[in-house]
Amino acid sequence: MPTRNILVKLSRYKIGTFSKNKKILPPALLAIFLGLSLLLPASVAGALATAHLPDNHSIIVAIDSSGLASTMLLNTLQGQSTPMVATGFYHTVGLKDDGTVVAEGENYFGQCNVGNWINIIQVAAGSQYTVGLKADGTVVAVGSNSEGQCNVSDWTDVIQIAAGTYHTVGVKADGTVVASGWNIGGKHHDVGDWTDIIQVTAGFGHTVGLKTDGTVVAAGYTASGQSDVEDWRDIVQVAAGGYHTIGLKADGTVVAAGDNEYGQCNVGNWTDIIQVTAGFEHTVGLKADGTGVAVGNNDQVQCDVGDWTNIIQVSTCGWHTAGLKKDGTVVAIGRSYYGQCNVDGWTDIKIVDAGPRHTVGLRNDGSVVAVGWNGYGQCDVGGWTDIIRVTAGGYCTVGLRNDGSVVAVGYNDLGQCNVGGWTDIIGVAVGSMHTVGLRNDGTVVAVGDNQFQQCDVGNWTDIVQVAAGWGHTVGLKNDGTVVAIGHTEYGECAVSGWTGIKQVAAANYNTVGLKADGTVGATGHNYFGQCDVDDWADIIQVDTGGPYTVGLKADSTVIAVGSDPGGQYAINSWTDINQVATGQFHIVGRKADGTVVAAGPEIELAKRNLGVVAYTLTISSSPNGSITIPGEGVFIYNAGVMVRLVARPEKGYRLVDWTGDVDTIANVNAATTIIIMDGDQAITANFAFNWLLVGGIIAAVVVAAGLAIFFVRRRKAARTKRQSRRKAARKKH
Repeated sequence: MPTRNILVKLSRYKIGTFSKNKKILPPALLAIFLGLSLLLPASVAGALATAHLPDNHSIIVAIDSSGLASTMLLNTLQGQSTPMVATGFYHTVGLKDDGTVVAEGENYFGQCNVGNWINIIQVAAGSQYTVGLKADGTVVAVGSNSEGQCNVSDWTDVIQIAAGTYHTVGVKADGTVVASGWNIGGKHHDVGDWTDIIQVTAGFGHTVGLKTDGTVVAAGYTASGQSDVEDWRDIVQVAAGGYHTIGLKADGTVVAAGDNEYGQCNVGNWTDIIQVTAGFEHTVGLKADGTGVAVGNNDQVQCDVGDWTNIIQVSTCGWHTAGLKKDGTVVAIGRSYYGQCNVDGWTDIKIVDAGPRHTVGLRNDGSVVAVGWNGYGQCDVGGWTDIIRVTAGGYCTVGLRNDGSVVAVGYNDLGQCNVGGWTDIIGVAVGSMHTVGLRNDGTVVAVGDNQFQQCDVGNWTDIVQVAAGWGHTVGLKNDGTVVAIGHTEYGECAVSGWTGIKQVAAANYNTVGLKADGTVGATGHNYFGQCDVDDWADIIQVDTGGPYTVGLKADSTVIAVGSDPGGQYAINSWTDINQVATGQFHIVGRKADGTVVAAGPEIELAKRNLGVVAYTLTISSSPNGSITIPGEGVFIYNAGVMVRLVARPEKGYRLVDWTGDVDTIANVNAATTIIIMDGDQAITANFAFNWLLVGGIIAAVVVAAGLAIFFVRRRKAARTKRQSRRKAARKKH
């Protein structure tokens, strides 16, 4: 009989009745006390332990109680800044632990102009734009707004954001969704009736939403099957690629739908995954042990994440992949815009040069190597020999042979590669669409585009070096003066007063001159501050990429001014450099040992540290029980996160306590409690045979038996008494 019913029945009797059964009363009270002592502490302790959990913690558990996705969303809901990375087509964005944001990569549309952002708690990167979610639930955006994808200034109460190729999506606190940007046919934004959404993701032309019940909805393009997600169940995170969609299940497996041309949907054998991300044509997964897996298009090595360790978040969008490590540093792999920075294996290099999108290296044996964009064959230099000088232009590469002849490959629609007849050449320079050659007699020849008369150099004499920009040509004379011809709109040819010059460089609309005393002068377009070199000293070589200028110092270090569209300023750690070259989006340096380093677009965020990110929680248990939430093993959580712990003893056993790093555990004796992450922690749940339960059961049996005997005796006594009264009544009559 339940204890409550026993108490109710006993309450019907007067205390005086128990006084007549003193032998039964003490064990009965003792049994009741023991029974309550078993029932109450466990329930009360559990209530006290869970009372400290925030209201939104149940949402986190529903999403993923063991991965970074949960802890990041928890911090987002609590208005905290969790370091994270986000990748666009050609740029990478990092959120720091102080709520500020850094970005590297292409900045043509201003997508990296996030230096003044504060109080940011989540970032997302679209193709050529960046979006930030603020702690107050509002949203900011910079970059290309060609389709209105940055029109988010009026959004409020937003708790999560996602950026696609040309559209932006946000989840509101009430589970509804807002969207802006490209919406051809009204399909991509057809999210107005969505409810109970806890996460959204955006692809090229489709939007995907994860609901609180683990099901998934999608809107937008369906031609490749990327929106065929209506049958998905038990999903805890979704990711959208160009034409495919990825879903992470609660058991750590992964499902996929959509285009599979490159194998980007071949995720059926993945296990132990805690986060997924989708690029345009590849898919990346983060495993519970901090390693990465990837499938799909790997032409830019964007899938080569097999050696990554200690990763707590991954991101990919276009053709590169970034990973955030536990210590707050970033790793990245994939396309450095056009691969022009893929020079790690180069050795025995004598000279380097950089075009806007490709890099060329001259080896000591006179052969040439090249990497980067090869749309016009400008990297087809594998057969060149006896080269003593190379230079890279807009869409072509030019090589000077040791016999004074010249070879060229690449774009030639304007005749800029028609150098086969040149002889006695000792120096070459390549502009955007024209090529210049310096003869050994100090005269100059030029071919190619002559729209601004940049090739009219036939009357120049006493020239010792030449340089070429977008529409102008510069010549350094043997007396240290400089001449220039061609496009003059920005003053790039205003060099008539220069003296004491020992080297010149030109690009786009700028001209730079290095003086004999190690100082530098510059003229031309200065919108990005690329001409602000007046305070430079001890410079031994200069080069300019157009919107920025680079100087090699006497101590073999490198400095730069101007725009940083491709992360070029990650050169401040370079040492032992003896030559530099600049492209439009990257800088190349030749080291004293003949190796080459390069800095450029999106992968350069790997030089950053975003702050302390996460700690590990190692959970184990003694025999006769287990931890059901979050499980047993090693888990990664952000600093300050409250992690729910649930221990389940086997039948007949009980939790004794939690041991180990228990300083931040709310109740070390409770089976359900929380721990606050303030460092790497290891805890153990200890179980023991439940003697109190056995004693309680025995006591309950004794009580039941005693009460049964009591009631039987009392009933018998009452019956006997009634019989006696009847007999007495008969005698009276």
